[in-house]
Amino acid sequence: MLDYIGAARVVAAIVMQRLRANEEASAATSQAGRKRPTVLETYQARHPTPFAVLGIRAARDRLTGIDYLPRGAATLAPLTPIAERACREIERYLEDPEFRFSLPFDYCGTEFQCRVWREIKSISVGNTNTYKEIARRLGSAPRPVGGACGANRIPILIPCHRVLGSNGLGGFMHARGGYPLEVKRWLLRHEGAAAVMGNE
Repeated sequence: MLDYIGAARVVAAIVMQRLRANEEASAATSQAGRKRPTVLETYQARHPTPFAVLGIRAARDRLTGIDYLPRGAATLAPLTPIAERACREIERYLEDPEFRFSLPFDYCGTEFQCRVWREIKSISVGNTNTYKEIARRLGSAPRPVGGACGANRIPILIPCHRVLGSNGLGGFMHARGGYPLEVKRWLLRHEGAAAVMGNE
């Protein structure tokens, strides 16, 4: 009888311990109604837009990446101040394509990739350039320029959608058709560069 009572007490103690742990976990994730980041969370935000869900990556106070996720992907409210700022600026861009982003980020790539990305960054809203022309400026060839565009981790801010092929839309996100090209068309039309679509 005593052994039974002792075992019951042990079970009760374990149950109470787990209840307290659950309460502490709930409190830790409810600050300002915002879930805290976890080791398993890939993005600091997953922000819905008309053309994609944008997966926002950030480290401390700097943007480190934006991924185009399918429109049906799960969304996630910003987990950090820099992710919240990124979502806010993306909304401003959606309202006004002339909006100038001020998010801090670094050019993280090879020397050649960074040169390409800086050329792309200089293309103004409503305008486009070609892989061939950028290659000519850099003393390179169109294919390596296309490779650098595909390696761009911060699209929209580094607007690789404004880089076209010599005879058409060119590629996007390592693809030459399907959903990636739909995203590219949407961004170009949003920025008023739809006239270039006539040569597709």
